Amino acid sequence: MPPKKAVKEEKILLGRPGNSLKSGIVGLANVGKSTLFQAITKCSLGNPANFPYATIDPEEARVIVPDERFDWLVQHYKPKSVVPANLTVYDIAGLTRGASTGAGLGNAFLSHIRAVDAIFQVVRCFDDAEIIHVEGDVDPIRDLDIISDELRIKDLEFAEKSHEKLVKETRRGGQSLEMKKLKEEQATVEKVIQMLKDGKDVRKGNWSPKEVEVINPLFLLTAKPVVFLVNLSERDYIRQKNKHLPKIAQWVKEHAEGDPIIPVSVCLEERLAAMTDEEAAEECKKLETKSALPKIVVTMRKALNLGSFFTTGTDEVRQWTIRNGTKAPQAAGVIHGDFEKTFIQAIVYNYKVLREEGDEGAVKAKGKILTKGKDYVVEDGDILLIKAGAAKS
Repeated sequence: MPPKKAVKEEKILLGRPGNSLKSGIVGLANVGKSTLFQAITKCSLGNPANFPYATIDPEEARVIVPDERFDWLVQHYKPKSVVPANLTVYDIAGLTRGASTGAGLGNAFLSHIRAVDAIFQVVRCFDDAEIIHVEGDVDPIRDLDIISDELRIKDLEFAEKSHEKLVKETRRGGQSLEMKKLKEEQATVEKVIQMLKDGKDVRKGNWSPKEVEVINPLFLLTAKPVVFLVNLSERDYIRQKNKHLPKIAQWVKEHAEGDPIIPVSVCLEERLAAMTDEEAAEECKKLETKSALPKIVVTMRKALNLGSFFTTGTDEVRQWTIRNGTKAPQAAGVIHGDFEKTFIQAIVYNYKVLREEGDEGAVKAKGKILTKGKDYVVEDGDILLIKAGAAKS
């Protein structure tokens, strides 16, 4: 009898499995968060001001995701309507030392961070006598330590509360399946607590699918993906040099290995945001530099493990957001909830194929248009036509 094939367990990601995921801009007070938010959204929602609590409620905006594939499809089809993908970004008020114990407006800030799915962490590396630093001077490593400690301390509080509840349940004893499950949950939470006490972030742990199912409902701050944004002076950004950069790279390697680091000059981005697109392009050409904002948005989308598929035609070209690894019926459900329930099949070809062949006719002539069923995993860049049955009333 042939040996049974090993069943490969799919890796479950930490965090919500949705497609409408949100990112929050986080950092100490006066590091450039609100000004970055204003530039990234080209609007005045961020309420930048030179005092620590300028932003009390998190401001929200949707940012268009730059994608040359979408731009090409729009040029190709010249549709009546275009709908690009977007990323929801929140401007969250500045953290301070002691926020985890309620210092400043700490608890409110931390609950706002808890509500987003990923974090843009802004670190200040510019000197400016007119913009006060809440800690007195510019020291990005100290700032990184403060935020890291505050988020971990709060997570420890969340995890210990969860642990207390589980201990009350497991004390009853017994051999039921429910009790076995509760004990497994308790063991996972104990593992989380130990990791936090060791000074490590939860997202850097090696978690099994069952453990992830226990961790996700805790909404831990250190379980969220992080993109570090290093806020430089305009001069340092243009030359891509700053005395703090090597130390920051070393800190991230030691405490958050693998997390992206992107240099940005919020001062430059603020200037560019006030210009027309043509003026901004001319200014960048003159300075021999480019805006960091497109890279920032695309990098966060990647950190959230988001991908895209397209629906195309002369009426509309639209870019839809999905989590990578999504199957065809669930992708259809992003277009309309009924399509997931009544899914029959998907007609599929990838953007790359269309670009290579030139048009749909050539793709079809070469037999590259595929018909896929319920188990098809949608690939980033797929162009889909969904076939679904009539919805039951």
